[in-house]
Amino acid sequence: MTETSTVPAPAELGAEGLRAHVASLLERSRARSTALTDAVDEADLVAQHSPLMSPLVWDLAHIGSQEELWLVRDAGGHQPLRPEIDGLYDAFQHSRASRVDLPLLTPPETRAYVAEVRDKALDALERSPLTGRRLVDRAFAFGMIVQHEQQHDETMLATHQLRAGAPVLQADAPPPAAAPRGAREVLIPAGRFTQGTSTEPWALDNERPAHPVDLPAFVIDAYPVTNGEYAEFIAGGGYDDPRWWTDAGWKHRTEAGLVAPQFWERDASGQWWRRRFGVVEPVPADEPVVHVCFHEAAAYAAWAGKRLPTEPEWEKAARHDPATGRSRRYPWGDEEPTPAHANLGQRYLQPAPVGAYPRGVSAHGVHQLIGDVWEWTSSGWEPYPGFEVFPYPEYSQVFFGGDYRVLRGGSFGTDAAAIRGTFRNWDHPIRRQIFSGFRCARDATAAEAAEGRL
Repeated sequence: MTETSTVPAPAELGAEGLRAHVASLLERSRARSTALTDAVDEADLVAQHSPLMSPLVWDLAHIGSQEELWLVRDAGGHQPLRPEIDGLYDAFQHSRASRVDLPLLTPPETRAYVAEVRDKALDALERSPLTGRRLVDRAFAFGMIVQHEQQHDETMLATHQLRAGAPVLQADAPPPAAAPRGAREVLIPAGRFTQGTSTEPWALDNERPAHPVDLPAFVIDAYPVTNGEYAEFIAGGGYDDPRWWTDAGWKHRTEAGLVAPQFWERDASGQWWRRRFGVVEPVPADEPVVHVCFHEAAAYAAWAGKRLPTEPEWEKAARHDPATGRSRRYPWGDEEPTPAHANLGQRYLQPAPVGAYPRGVSAHGVHQLIGDVWEWTSSGWEPYPGFEVFPYPEYSQVFFGGDYRVLRGGSFGTDAAAIRGTFRNWDHPIRRQIFSGFRCARDATAAEAAEGRL
């Protein structure tokens, strides 16, 4: 079993082509950061819209601070621009809830700072040989910073969802389902596949190394669980019956008073409504459910007679090609995502209906594994066999263990530069301000496993 070896730009690109590719990605990420922060006034930028989130102005300056550290100082060899602010924007020195009280740069100062950093970073990109040191080989440090900025852009998008007030973000509606839904479940036959990567140049340390995993046959949902299906769980008393919840999940449901996904409200007639970036609208039945925590996802799965997939099961369903035995970069193949493959990049401000992306289907026939909603798995956050820290322990290593659960696949708020079939996300099981949903899985029956089909 082998994995696909590719580069983030076409393999035939030389150093100049790779520089141009990186520069375009840096421009795209900065345009998004600018749009998210220019959409609100200075009062909104410095406010804390939730204790779970930083002020938007902190995120923007943190983006610049990390870019200065890795591209300007390290890759570029420049002297520090604002060393006195390093501590203010170190995520490990200050909790999100406390950042609003720090002596942060003002919005004009922040914008000037990130612009100066970007000028120096582009100079570093122009001068770097993009080979030699591991940090700059095939532009790794630049790709890491592109991903970092896009990850914080998604965090800022989540902050926009939490802010009160009139809508400030606009986007078109996502495409409709392209065809009627097919089979509800897909059987993944028993066997070995390659999980993780050792060749993807911009993969982060927790995605490495590639390693073989043997799995028994299992069945996974062909689509994420929809709002309509989740509403049936609510109507069936799912939130009121401890049978479907783990002890920790029931304790959290009770203490937090959970009765529905975050941002859902029911009117006197029984109609469910949701608030989405300041817009109140009926909950669309055919979209993947979003803003549910791990405990809610696990309870639904138990109610449905299933379970959440493990992380290896999710990745095999997404990447494994049974015809060749190798693991693809994406469910549909090795080519970069396009708007026809997946709902990514804040192109829309909501998940697309199930069945909207037939060109994004995996080799096993599983839909919408990339984009739309981050999908909870049952796996804890642990390193792969042979894990090595690179380039710093605070990205992955310090988070291993604890109660974290792995999420896979990205969301409508994830940029294409910050997702691939091997990308791993993690969060506490009580979090639901993130764009999180799920799909279910189950063990294959003996007859299904023997026949190799549903």
